[in-house]
Amino acid sequence: MLANPGSSPDFFWPLLTRLGEAQLLLPLALAGAAWLAWHGGQGTLARRWLLALAAAVALTTASKLAFLGWGLGLAEWDFTGFSGHAMCAAAVLPVMGWLALRGRPWGFGLGLGLAALVAYSRVQVSAHSASEALSGLVLGAAVSLWALRGQFCLRLVLPAWLPAGALALLLLAPVAAPRARTHDWVVQLSLQLSGRDQPYTRLQLQRRIHQPERWQAPRPS
Repeated sequence: MLANPGSSPDFFWPLLTRLGEAQLLLPLALAGAAWLAWHGGQGTLARRWLLALAAAVALTTASKLAFLGWGLGLAEWDFTGFSGHAMCAAAVLPVMGWLALRGRPWGFGLGLGLAALVAYSRVQVSAHSASEALSGLVLGAAVSLWALRGQFCLRLVLPAWLPAGALALLLLAPVAAPRARTHDWVVQLSLQLSGRDQPYTRLQLQRRIHQPERWQAPRPS
């Protein structure tokens, strides 16, 4: 069951949750990877990061399409697909934190902590269940850990404007950037692929627990 955000300030979680938007984090990841490859001498790390991120984006999108178009989810876990916000935050922010603090491991920890708050915010704004937020966080963290394996103590020399620019973007984007429409696009794609007029909903998934006989395949006579 989704959490009731009424106990928190009305503005805090909705603003914080925007730090997980793909329209913000994917360009940030591309910029960070470009600097690593062309100025930091870490082309292998950059490629590993982007490939792992692309795979996680594909898996997250596929899980959403499977539910919205065909109703494939886990009713017992209230799971309709990985949280894209949680996944993107955990796949990008720890690496960017590590990069911004010149390869110091605690930069990774700060980024992962912020990603965990983004994942929690998805439950607080009633966008995802706890299982969806947690699984997205774990998937994204796996991307960051894979990208930086064996590189946590690497010392980088980078211009001051790079971390300053990334910080300014993270502070301003939740207020100034237009709302992301990625969910709308995924819904439309799921309908086109499945041929349905309406997407499956969480309520339909939950009915599988309360009315399981309606979801069982007919037995042969």
